[in-house]
Amino acid sequence: MPATISGGMEPSWERAIVDGKVDRVRAMIRAKADVNARDRHGQTALMLAAHRGHREIVELLIEAGADLDVTAKYNLSALMLSIVAGHVAIARLLVRAGADLGLTGSGAPGFSGKTAHDLAVARGLDELGAELEAEPPR
Repeated sequence: MPATISGGMEPSWERAIVDGKVDRVRAMIRAKADVNARDRHGQTALMLAAHRGHREIVELLIEAGADLDVTAKYNLSALMLSIVAGHVAIARLLVRAGADLGLTGSGAPGFSGKTAHDLAVARGLDELGAELEAEPPR
């Protein structure tokens, strides 16, 4: 069962991630889905799941070796997307897994030059912001 077609993310893989279909995602990972395949916007399954708040899928993807630090539009990573969407528990999970806290956004004024810490503070996620500030950079 392929997870990519012509250089992009296979539609059934993307749909399972976006819809939060944990059992389907688990089965596709077992069938050797490319966990780092990108959709038409350059986002990986981890980025999609983190942005949508699908914690169990994020956990599965981390276990399957998904690249934590891929970036897409505005140079945002899965960690940064989870923060933008207000998914604090997922942000913490990605930090514990080793996500790069030094990545900075680009382009749009709300993202340009901002780290995950900066994004958390800007969104009023003060407790998370303090945790990210205290985390040693990797």
